[in-house]
Amino acid sequence: QVQLVESGGGSVQPGGSLRLSCATSASVFSISAMAWYRQAPGKQRELVALITPYGPTRYADFVRGRFTISRDNAKYTVYLQMNSLAPEDTAIYYCNAHSVNFDYWGQGTQVTVSS
Repeated sequence: QVQLVESGGGSVQPGGSLRLSCATSASVFSISAMAWYRQAPGKQRELVALITPYGPTRYADFVRGRFTISRDNAKYTVYLQMNSLAPEDTAIYYCNAHSVNFDYWGQGTQVTVSS
């Protein structure tokens, strides 16, 4: 059974930072585009950022240079560094691993931005 193990969520004040991590197996990580999605209460799940197996990245417009996605190919882990967090960033953040043959999801980690 494929697992995506997420960590790093929590509560932070506006303007603060968090780093999310998502680890998986070598066989999944090496061929997957890894991404972070988020889902706020009452809203649809939306793409936050994506990184391909060879490094190119894509970001949602609302990131506005505040978030950075990266991958450590030695640790089979993808990261999402989130800076300048705002209340509207409050959501459950999900890790995703996607290839031609599969689409796997993590269990989600809560991020709450509040004063």
